[in-house]
Amino acid sequence: MTAASPPVFRPGTPRHEQLSDWLRDQVRSGAMAAHDRLPSEAELGELSGVSRITVRRALATLENEGRIYRRQGLGSFVAPPPLPQGLVRLTDFAQDMERAGLAATSRVLHRSPEGAPPYVAEALGVEPGAPTVRLDRLRLGDDRPVALDRTWLPPFYAQFLEGHDLTTETIYRVLERDCEIPVLRGRYRIEAAVAHADEAGPLGVPEGAPLLVVERTSYTAGERAVYYQRRYYRADRVAFDLELARPDATASGDDEPGMPLREFEPVFKAA
Repeated sequence: MTAASPPVFRPGTPRHEQLSDWLRDQVRSGAMAAHDRLPSEAELGELSGVSRITVRRALATLENEGRIYRRQGLGSFVAPPPLPQGLVRLTDFAQDMERAGLAATSRVLHRSPEGAPPYVAEALGVEPGAPTVRLDRLRLGDDRPVALDRTWLPPFYAQFLEGHDLTTETIYRVLERDCEIPVLRGRYRIEAAVAHADEAGPLGVPEGAPLLVVERTSYTAGERAVYYQRRYYRADRVAFDLELARPDATASGDDEPGMPLREFEPVFKAA
């Protein structure tokens, strides 16, 4: 970090928030680049004239936002900018990671028959308790956890995955390439969640850490559901960019025209 003027605090706003703002500005201005080491807590306290507790709160805010990362015994560092990547298109995880410049691998954590829970049954169009095969995989980019997938497949489609190495192959590629079962569309739902023990451990985050959950039901010909999936993204590894295209308001005479979705893309953040 190059020498910088100390932050000037304004009355009425907590100092830890103002210190976070000042550090963000240092990154935006180029005073700190990706992977640069931040000053120590003691150095930041001396520079800004605030307590170490205030410094820690400011750094915790930036870490939760994914703007900095910490290394035990080494300190805090500026996180690299997000890598743009397209997911709104019907792609698989390997394609997503390839576009983001990351090497995709998976670890199979669970694979066994399971009666469909009610929310799975509704998505797949079957009765609650109907047979499914549940597949849990930890998805990694450059060998670092990015997401945890839980996927439920009807037995008819699950049988086609037998004998395939799902640490390197994806469901899309197995079904489409080897079985000529096209995945034609997907229905998505995106929501915020917190990590419970079952997600926190594999993802390497503490319980209660923020997650971004993408629910997806994928369909083949005849509107048949191939699988229902919940993907738990680490919130510090992914964000979504939204672009809307405003139509010509003068042509329709509408004062408040709708803004159709043009792009809805995630950006993956390097660890």
